[in-house]
Amino acid sequence: MSVDHVEEIAGNGEGEPTATPSAKAATVTASVRYYAVAPGVRLNVRSGPSTSYGIVRVLAEGVKVPIFCQTPGQTISGPYGTTNVWDNIDDGQYISDAYVYTGSDGYVAGRCG
Repeated sequence: MSVDHVEEIAGNGEGEPTATPSAKAATVTASVRYYAVAPGVRLNVRSGPSTSYGIVRVLAEGVKVPIFCQTPGQTISGPYGTTNVWDNIDDGQYISDAYVYTGSDGYVAGRCG
């Protein structure tokens, strides 16, 4: 058996290999799922997990959003129940999970932070 190509793996300085930045990005991207926002809803996206945070943008009707992580916040009632779970859909952008169909009443992604 011969080796024609050897890829160098970055280390952590203690002899342990670490994932390259592109490998880390691929891992994060692969674990993100997209979920539908409630039909007929134009949803406010907030800068934090509460309606006291400013509106960053408004989602159009019928969109699907990624959920990168979830965090507890203000309790909101919506088409999919009452919850204090807020979904992080982009850097500094949150929506109440009460408006997102995840198929679960609990967390479907890791906790933020």
